[in-house]
Amino acid sequence: MSVIKVKNHEIVIPGDLLAEGNFKYGEGVIRKGNVYYSTLVGLFQDKGEFIQVKSLRGKYIPRPGDLVIGKIVEVGLTNWIVDVGAPYSAVLLANNATEKRFDPVKDDTRKIFDIGDIILTKIASFDRTRDPSLLTNERGLGKLRGGRVIEIEAAHIPRVIGKKGTMINMVKRLTRTQIITGQNGRIWIQGKKPEDEIKAIESITKIELEAHTQGLTDRIRDMLSNGQTENEK
Repeated sequence: MSVIKVKNHEIVIPGDLLAEGNFKYGEGVIRKGNVYYSTLVGLFQDKGEFIQVKSLRGKYIPRPGDLVIGKIVEVGLTNWIVDVGAPYSAVLLANNATEKRFDPVKDDTRKIFDIGDIILTKIASFDRTRDPSLLTNERGLGKLRGGRVIEIEAAHIPRVIGKKGTMINMVKRLTRTQIITGQNGRIWIQGKKPEDEIKAIESITKIELEAHTQGLTDRIRDMLSNGQTENEK
């Protein structure tokens, strides 16, 4: 008898028991006798007689308390489904969206957030058995209007911010832009001029590409102070 031991699309880690019996298997799975184990941190995929684990390298894994930038992808009567760049879609309940009490009979969720809206939100809770839940009813959170959103590896966000915010504050100052960094690797940038936003984007791209090198802060400062971006070289 063939038995799957974990839920489809569940996050697994190396050594986790995936299945017993007779299956075809692919990436991220090792077989010992009639028992199958994960060899990766990844997303388990059950395709009937075929199982595999897709690597999550580079994927953002939510943690409670994280500030993230999300995109509304679905609107319900009392909630929103939000893409936060994680393996799972996140859920924002109406009662966690605004300080005002939500009445589904009188209130329209689309008047709060609609499909395509970009929001700054916080991970309220998440574990390996349920989708992340969000909140936007704290000060400073909510819809981000205008600007541009770029996406980098979530692991590089601390380098973009720098020690005590030194790197990101320098980029803001020298490009005359507002910048919000999400811990999911998404960054919102808004400037008075499109060229200022472009300079900020090029600076952040350079920081990500050269995050492992010494003297990066000085190189970014020189690039922006000289008014020369990568496209202008």
